[in-house]
Amino acid sequence: MRRRRLIQKIAFGISILASPQACAGTVLITEQEASLPAERVVLGPRGITRGPRIDLVQPDETASSPMRFQLKFLSFGGARINTDSLRVTYLKTPEIDITPRVRPFAHAAGIDIPDAEIPAGEHYIRAEVTDSEGRVRSSVFVLKVAP
Repeated sequence: MRRRRLIQKIAFGISILASPQACAGTVLITEQEASLPAERVVLGPRGITRGPRIDLVQPDETASSPMRFQLKFLSFGGARINTDSLRVTYLKTPEIDITPRVRPFAHAAGIDIPDAEIPAGEHYIRAEVTDSEGRVRSSVFVLKVAP
């Protein structure tokens, strides 16, 4: 009887590990979202600011999915990044708020998703964050994903 239970538990564990969802990465953008019409991206004027900085860390110009999606936050003048203010938007028509998908991976130094699932193509992402002094920074990034 014990042996049978043990075999059932092992079989159940193997079935969980073998399921596609157990091996899948974190879905950042779905195929359905990627098929929506692109939003016209207009970059606003740039200037010198003491507000936080947001940098995309991407080793190659074009990556393949799953990929590491990493943003770095940098604050100035002793201010701290307010991660509660984080908003990440996929720039499509209509805009898609993907903040709930990235929030579990966000911390004061940035966002780090080791296995982001993103369909092939060019994807425009806007990230916005505020520091403890109330200064806001919004940056637009292009993710190029190879088929």
